[in-house]
Amino acid sequence: MFPRIAAWTLLLLLGLAAIGIALVLSLDWNRARPWINQRVSEATGRPFAIRGDLVLQWNNPETETGWRRWVPWPRLSAHDITLGNADWSKTGPHLAEIKQLTFSLNPLSLLDHTIRIPTLELAGPVLSLERTADGKNNWTLASDNNTAPSAWKLDLQRLVLNHGTVKLADAQAKLNLKIDVETLPRETAEGYGIGWKLGGTFRQVPLHGSGRAGAVLSLQQDKKPYPLQAGVQIGTTRIDIAGTLTKPDALAALDLRLKLSGASMAHLYPITGITLPNTPPFSTEGHLVGKLDKAGGRWLYEHFKGSVGESDIGGTLEYISQQPRPLLRGQVQSNQLRLEDLAPLIGADSNANKAKRGAAAVQPTDKVLPVEKFDTASWGSIDADVKFAGRKIIHAKDLPIDSLVADLHLKDSVLSLTPLSFGVAGGTLAATVKLDGRQNPIRADLRVSARRLKIKELFPTLNTMQASLGEVGGDAALSAAGNSVASLLGTSNGEVKALVSKGTMSKFLLEAMGLNIGNVVATQIFGDRQVQLNCLASDFKVTQGVMQTRSFVLDTDESIINVTGQINLSSEQLALEIQPRNKALRVLSLRSPLYVKGTFKNPDVGVDKAAVALKLGAAIALGALAPAAALLPLLNVGSEEFAGCAPLEAAATKKPQVPAAKARTR
Repeated sequence: MFPRIAAWTLLLLLGLAAIGIALVLSLDWNRARPWINQRVSEATGRPFAIRGDLVLQWNNPETETGWRRWVPWPRLSAHDITLGNADWSKTGPHLAEIKQLTFSLNPLSLLDHTIRIPTLELAGPVLSLERTADGKNNWTLASDNNTAPSAWKLDLQRLVLNHGTVKLADAQAKLNLKIDVETLPRETAEGYGIGWKLGGTFRQVPLHGSGRAGAVLSLQQDKKPYPLQAGVQIGTTRIDIAGTLTKPDALAALDLRLKLSGASMAHLYPITGITLPNTPPFSTEGHLVGKLDKAGGRWLYEHFKGSVGESDIGGTLEYISQQPRPLLRGQVQSNQLRLEDLAPLIGADSNANKAKRGAAAVQPTDKVLPVEKFDTASWGSIDADVKFAGRKIIHAKDLPIDSLVADLHLKDSVLSLTPLSFGVAGGTLAATVKLDGRQNPIRADLRVSARRLKIKELFPTLNTMQASLGEVGGDAALSAAGNSVASLLGTSNGEVKALVSKGTMSKFLLEAMGLNIGNVVATQIFGDRQVQLNCLASDFKVTQGVMQTRSFVLDTDESIINVTGQINLSSEQLALEIQPRNKALRVLSLRSPLYVKGTFKNPDVGVDKAAVALKLGAAIALGALAPAAALLPLLNVGSEEFAGCAPLEAAATKKPQVPAAKARTR
């Protein structure tokens, strides 16, 4: 009896289940649209509507095994969906419009408070996104403002996109763009599933681009990479990528070939957020790998190569997202570095080149020191530790610079070059530079040390110096306040010292400086020779940009040359007097002071005509009385006793002193 009751009960339950399934399958789900529309509208705070058909189907999952494969999954398809826009938005009545949305749902995962959607298919979506200058956006919904943690978790595994459009009006980023997505024909897909094109403006600069991607975006696939290819042009800057993305929902692994080019590396800052210097036109290509983590992520641009101006460039840079500021570190080198390509770093390039990189033509035609201001606004956005090496310097014949090494450090808006070292004339010119961008104007400290610079190599185009021996050393210590090279030097305070001890110099050059006419003629007829150089020492005190000589003496076995006066770094004016004095008798000497006047742009070097005229006048007057007496004013019988090189060398080798920087408006 009991088995019969059990059998009839089982048949009844199966019958009821069959009737339930039949009712579900035959149910017109369009009747549920008003209820769904109302619930979604209440949850989002925006008008929501399914204006087309709502269809529910049941399918057996192919990915499940065992008894789970017998549990049917619902597959919902909704047509003509709209979600209202924010009432303040100017992009239209709808935030989103979707021609068709289709997805399957794993019902068993609901038991674990997980909404697992294996595949979400979107056909013809149109998104109109907007953000105002104060940061308010139209994609934050009412449900997003609920800070209480939800017991439910969304697990979206794959996204399939079939045609669509995304519009973005971002006043904060000054970005307006439109992206159109379309499905690629199989015969032209080349492994990609969708293609896209974009157009618009970024900071009022034209922006356009195109690219391709995979047809199915596996958001949580750890093993199957998602293919990407894109090219974007923003003004004069172009970015090209080709590679793969793994687990896109977390950007777990990005592996791309990255090409960058443009008028100046500084133009990359608004796009990437990475502070880079002004440069000539550049182009680089390298391998970009990276991933996001809880700290923000790490990105490595490795083994890149390219050019900056006419110089080659290569290296590896790493970007680390961290607090309080991200860090850029790495090594960059150039095998052949053209010195002219470094000029934009300090604003020393021509006005024509400034125009090419989008900078204002600010350099006055009568000035040499660069007046273009440093842009410190972005210095506080990132820290940096980058080593640079220029192995061979390509330069003009009169610039004896061989190599360059610089360690750049940027931390909390303070830029340091420690060291900045040049190979110059067979020796080294080493400097440490500190620019504090936290203050306006910039506060700067400069230390320079020159060691073992060969005299003959310092003047490679001057024939009279090629047989000279000796080495130059020197030190400088300056403090300043200003926002450009010109204003920094024009407000500088400190000391500049140089010393040449022991060596030889051209006798012809010394005789010419002393205007010893007879010896100049004799040297030209019988040949030049080297004169023993006892010392050359200079000591300048710098006050508010004015370099005043405290001592500047050249001592040889045959003459002493004193230099007095000043060099004004603010006005770029020269006012030096060179007074040669002979140690022995010279015939036909018009010995008189030489002067160096004029500007840095147009220096004027000449003879004190009044002194020469006085000496010639005296010779002519005496010649009228007695021809032999006319030679007396032209004889140079030597100078007073010279104290020697020791005091000069002691002063020149004393460590320069630096007073505090004082700001001055220029």
